[in-house]
Amino acid sequence: MNSFPEILIDENAKERHPDYKKALFDLNSKNITAENSNHLVRIYTTTKEISYRNKILKLLYDHKYPELHSFFEMACKKERYLDMKVYALRGWAQFAEEKEIGKLVDKMKTSLAKREVTTPYNYQEYELLRGKNALPFLVEKYNYPSFRELLAQVNEQYERMPDAFKGHITTDESGEIVILRAPGESSKMIRDFLMG
Repeated sequence: MNSFPEILIDENAKERHPDYKKALFDLNSKNITAENSNHLVRIYTTTKEISYRNKILKLLYDHKYPELHSFFEMACKKERYLDMKVYALRGWAQFAEEKEIGKLVDKMKTSLAKREVTTPYNYQEYELLRGKNALPFLVEKYNYPSFRELLAQVNEQYERMPDAFKGHITTDESGEIVILRAPGESSKMIRDFLMG
């Protein structure tokens, strides 16, 4: 039995305390059981800290404990960031059929289309959606037409961005950010483009 950090079990613990953050970020998916997943769900639903919610989604999205079904569905609807919606969707897809998920994916496609207009150079979000733990994982595992269409749309919008915004970061299979360029190179490319 893996020991789960006491500080994360204590509902009165201060989430801004460095030990709290360290305990959460030191966890990996193998530490999660059906019992302690409830503590993570509680933290997720009460925190305003985006990095905590993101970490919790990635800790839970491969677990199929029945009590997580409604959590993932709620998280899909709650999250504003598309990458975090995809992480919640990765969890929810274990429980739901494509027709159940389809409406959410359609809304995501609409949001994605708006992003291209409102934040045309949001390369970080595209890279997170294209990461090995995100849409490509869903397409490979489920091969749903809705997932394939969403990934195709992400790739098309990504390709329409200027080259200065491409190839800076990606994510690996566990959702960790991988830096693809030397320090300073990315900011110089982007700065040079924006200064025109």
